[in-house]
Amino acid sequence: MLTAPRTVSPFRNEPIRDFSDPADRRSLEEALVRARAGLGRSYPLVIDGEKVRGAGRFTSINPARPDEVVGVVDEASAAQVSQALDAATAAFARWKTRSAEERAEFLFAAAARIRETKDDWNALLVLEVGKPWIEADADTAEAIDFLEFYAREALRLAHPPPLTPIAGEKNWLTYLPLGVGVVIPPWNFAFAIMAGMTSAAIVTGNAAILKPSSDSAVIAARFVDLMHELGLPPGVLNFVPGDGPTVGEALVTDRRTRFVAFTGSKGVGLRINELAAKTPPGQRWIKRVIAEMGGKDAIVVADDADLDAAVAGVVAAAYGFSGQKCSACSRAIVDAAVYDAFLAKLVPAVEALRVADPSVDGAAVGPVINAKAAEVILGYVEVGKGEGRLLAGGGRAPGAGFFIEPTVIADVAPRARIAQEEIFGPVLAVIRARDFDHALEVANDTEFGLTGALYSASEERLRRAADEFFVGNLYLNRKCTGALVGGQPFGGFNMSGTDSKAGGYDYLLLFTQAKTVSRKVAAEAADDLAAGMD
Repeated sequence: MLTAPRTVSPFRNEPIRDFSDPADRRSLEEALVRARAGLGRSYPLVIDGEKVRGAGRFTSINPARPDEVVGVVDEASAAQVSQALDAATAAFARWKTRSAEERAEFLFAAAARIRETKDDWNALLVLEVGKPWIEADADTAEAIDFLEFYAREALRLAHPPPLTPIAGEKNWLTYLPLGVGVVIPPWNFAFAIMAGMTSAAIVTGNAAILKPSSDSAVIAARFVDLMHELGLPPGVLNFVPGDGPTVGEALVTDRRTRFVAFTGSKGVGLRINELAAKTPPGQRWIKRVIAEMGGKDAIVVADDADLDAAVAGVVAAAYGFSGQKCSACSRAIVDAAVYDAFLAKLVPAVEALRVADPSVDGAAVGPVINAKAAEVILGYVEVGKGEGRLLAGGGRAPGAGFFIEPTVIADVAPRARIAQEEIFGPVLAVIRARDFDHALEVANDTEFGLTGALYSASEERLRRAADEFFVGNLYLNRKCTGALVGGQPFGGFNMSGTDSKAGGYDYLLLFTQAKTVSRKVAAEAADDLAAGMD
């Protein structure tokens, strides 16, 4: 599969389609037909390059049609977890010696293959996690972006800049892989985040064990299959689905595990961090945890904001993919001077949203991920009815799937539960601010710090927000979702995680450890040696 080293062009983001082109619509419609023809397949574990039957099985279903089985996925036993760790440990010893160019080539090849079959991946995202078409295309495009960007980053880190010269010595720095890593991705960006964390781990020379969410395990299985089709050596990437107590905690606590890359809820992230901090007998390192854990993101609307633009941004950020994004707007903090005018525009815009099966209506708001999520979200709606004024939505939407109406609850107090706790669904709390100072105070009054946005015509207020709005990703006069790889490195503060900045120039460093080598040389030979090392 691998060819001679390529000439690498500058990174560019993969275009995202809006499906206004009839040819684009037809392509995805055809892909949905193909995807449905292949539903219900079995997906075994993959350990050391071999497909292995697990100790149990679970079904991954279409949340828009719960009776439609997307795939049947095997679950690992405790013994199989140990086998995967053994396989990854042995593979790491070989994989770490491969050059950055060789490792990067697998990512470039995967990106090219995914680009060629983009709508087949989009169709799987529509069916397995209920994504509207544009959200599916953005997810697939971001997966391609992560592969392309991290491949280039691995090549860059393989040739770090020279260190400060010291007379009589030659000093150089290299980035070494960490070892065996556990990758635990979420279901909401079932392709992009899963592929991004996994590819970051392996392109830096680590071996990985991928434990996907049970709600999106088929997409992960297909990605693992693709990497092996491209010739990835056995054991470098192992596919080990299963539940948290049996599989997840065993992987995190094992002494062979060197690092954990996780994206998901605050509760699970904190549990992983706690478990990883304990040192079992025989472990020779402090485990590294790379975590992104969600948010309670706010869009501030100042009294001089363009209200039409602000409403459009809030609606897109609050209800895109049914609010199931860690970056989603779940609080609109609006200056009292424009509060009523904002609501007058917001409510009809929300009520105009359609809720439907995205495989039938690709532009509609789709379902939430599963029955438990629907129950939790509707529970928060009931809480919100007692904490504010219900203006739109508030219940189940028609259909057999897990459909919930886009919901607006106004007059919410800044410390109310629905203003503080992550709901992860199509529920927006609208909060009245006395003035701009109060709006910033409310925006920052949360344990999270992931994304935020400000709509204002004032340069001074935009500058103040840039300085004072405490989030990892801040957007000015645009929505708070939709970070692009390379241009908007993503990750937040406080309980939003470790500020890992996925898709940025610091990210791959989290999967490496730096080694400095110093060699004593005759002063007159230092320049010649330096030239040779370069």
